Amino acid sequence: MMEDRPSQEILLESGTNEMEILEFYLGEQSFGINVQKLREIIQYEPEKTTTLPQSEPSVLGTYLVRGQSISLIDLNKHLNPQQPDGEGPERPVVLVCQFNRKVTGFLVDDVNQIHRVSWEDVRPMAPFIDKFRPRFTGSINVGSKEILLVDLEHILTELDPELSKVFAGSAVEKQDTSAEGLSKTERRQKIKVMMAEDSSIIRTGIQRVLTNAGYTQLTTFVDGDDCYQALKKLHEQVDSEEEFLQQLNMLITDIEMPQMDGLTLCRKVREELGLKNLKIIMFSSLITDQMAAKCTSVGASGSISKPQIPELVEMIDGFCL
Repeated sequence: MMEDRPSQEILLESGTNEMEILEFYLGEQSFGINVQKLREIIQYEPEKTTTLPQSEPSVLGTYLVRGQSISLIDLNKHLNPQQPDGEGPERPVVLVCQFNRKVTGFLVDDVNQIHRVSWEDVRPMAPFIDKFRPRFTGSINVGSKEILLVDLEHILTELDPELSKVFAGSAVEKQDTSAEGLSKTERRQKIKVMMAEDSSIIRTGIQRVLTNAGYTQLTTFVDGDDCYQALKKLHEQVDSEEEFLQQLNMLITDIEMPQMDGLTLCRKVREELGLKNLKIIMFSSLITDQMAAKCTSVGASGSISKPQIPELVEMIDGFCL
């Protein structure tokens, strides 16, 4: 069993469109998560769990890890709520994960191994499935197995009322005026923004907040490749970067996305399209000091961790207003 794998060992070269996924089991089905979210894997010890009254059935309570109490979520119960209680695995394990600036434990049946794969091989979930079960970001075949990639951020949003409020709220702020007499909202309405985000709930939440703040000229894409093709098409229609920037002022992108990840998207915008002055913000649950450095290395103008949407609005203001 793998334990305490240092994060710096799993950070792949920036912009190669590759990732490492940990394959784990719930029953007979294989699931996967990005290793960059994983802090360690530990054997589950029930006596370290403190149950919380009136919590969701899949929230087992808090779990003690190296003297720190973290929330513990039973992934089997959350993904299969209708499954009858029965004999569980003999030796379940806890995936201790860190993202969205939080540490959370996820109880699973067992782990298999780590696979290094390309985002190009990740198939997005079919739209009709995504509409009803947006707990997965896609699937990938490894050998003869299909591995479903779990959207841990979405699961936390379902269980954490505070996160739900962030993605359902609006930016409320004091309005000021520019020298031209325009309010901040009116100036924002002139800014043209593209955003690539594969999670439907997060994409809808960001769109709602940005639109309420005044960024109404917002075009969204469900993965990095779709976004890149739109940028490439726009680039072919203009004669200079100056003309391009009249059509688009800002690009916001997630990092984890099927087909093309955000790091690769940013690198291709800078190197292949030659757009040096387009402002690019990486908005991802993976942002740490190390990841921020990777974002800078591929040409990102700035990076910010989910779910800090009000801070995202402020960063866009700083670059564009």
